Amino acid sequence: MNPFRRANSRTTLPLLAALLLLFPYAAQAQGPGGRPSPVRYTEAREHAVRRSIQLPGTVESRTVSLVATEIEGLVEEYLAREGDTVGKGQPLARLRTTNLELRRDSVQAQLQEAQARLKLAERNRGRASELFEAKVISRQQYDDAFYEFNAWQGRVDSLTAELARINDDIDRCTIRAPFAGVVTQERTEVGQWLGKGDPVVQILSLAELEVRVEVPESYFRSLNPGARAHVTFESLPGLEVNGRISAIVPSADPQARTFPLKVRIPNAQGRIGAGMLAQVSFPAGESYRATVVPKDAVIRQGPQEFVYLINGDNTVSMVPVQTGQGVGVWIEVQGALRAGQRVITRGNERLRPGQVVQGEPLEYELP
Repeated sequence: MNPFRRANSRTTLPLLAALLLLFPYAAQAQGPGGRPSPVRYTEAREHAVRRSIQLPGTVESRTVSLVATEIEGLVEEYLAREGDTVGKGQPLARLRTTNLELRRDSVQAQLQEAQARLKLAERNRGRASELFEAKVISRQQYDDAFYEFNAWQGRVDSLTAELARINDDIDRCTIRAPFAGVVTQERTEVGQWLGKGDPVVQILSLAELEVRVEVPESYFRSLNPGARAHVTFESLPGLEVNGRISAIVPSADPQARTFPLKVRIPNAQGRIGAGMLAQVSFPAGESYRATVVPKDAVIRQGPQEFVYLINGDNTVSMVPVQTGQGVGVWIEVQGALRAGQRVITRGNERLRPGQVVQGEPLEYELP
């Protein structure tokens, strides 16, 4: 056997193994198929940032109503159930109207008779007026004709008013929602007799909500009605809404020494529910200049936070950062990062340092 060939084999095998081990990393650096990985990037900015106070709060409905019946009666239909969404004026329950309808028919018949007699009395009054001027009848007969007309006119007016009251009672037998909202409690059932003022359902409006926050005494003077607030929710990750301080109650809890504060927030899509836990951020203190990046650029792995930068040769490098105050969809970062550098905001989940990318700009609006 040729000794040189054996030695060459010993050298070649380890070299091939090393190349095979390095091949996956080389392929990964290039992306699938050896092509640069497509990503979107945004330039880091310098922006004015203001420190904020973050406090927990609870979502409350501004409008909660225990809807009651205005008239007594037997529940014949119960149309609203717990959890149902109802519109303003939508029927919630109906009471039996049989007796009222019978009364209405009776009064309607009496009214028709009275109206007929009123027409007759009107003709008699006209005739009596002519005869009295011709001195055919006495003053007494003339006055009797006028009194007869006035009496039937009063009877018609009385029956008309009574008929209107009965129709109103029939209409009130349908209990309707006073505003658009959600049924949270059922307070009666079909077959139950309700007295005037008895509850039917409880409704709360989700169109406009408030977050109740207990503010420590030290922050009481730094917050004012009308100031903006930023609200997030533990049970709705990713949902952020902007609200305004609607009220500050200047009466502290004697034990906790906190002041109730309310932040009004919109709820156009109805995703936010009353009773949810919220985190409310209030701006406080003087503003300062800081480097900010879109929140989509920040990657978190346990306690570590970092962003990926696109270098001049289109490779990426991982830069550790510390996040600070949020500015809308942007966030303050501290670290080896300066304004104007390109940070990756899309496609940054599976990158590795040194990987070659093909970037396309993506703009985020600064508040």
